[in-house]
Amino acid sequence: NEEHEHIGIPGYLGVFTILIVGTILTYFAATIDMDWIFPGANTLVALLIAFTKMTFVMLFFMHVYWSSKLIWLSAIASFFWMAIMFAYTMQDYLTRSPGTFSS
Repeated sequence: NEEHEHIGIPGYLGVFTILIVGTILTYFAATIDMDWIFPGANTLVALLIAFTKMTFVMLFFMHVYWSSKLIWLSAIASFFWMAIMFAYTMQDYLTRSPGTFSS
């Protein structure tokens, strides 16, 4: 598809590297207990890493970086809406007692 700009193979390899590093960081964030910071810190760290990875996928693999202002507005509005949903989810998660989900 030559009507859109591309970042080229080095750019795609850079994004691939970022995604792989993000996956490794997510694994280590899951294996380290960060509840001493605050309850649910592991979940928040994993969501922040996932958000970063999603940003790179949207910008470069979905070509939002080179798209029109309307596409940028839609992408930013989607991020804002997702942030609201994450905030509500974390609010619910952080207010539950520790044994709520165990059987």
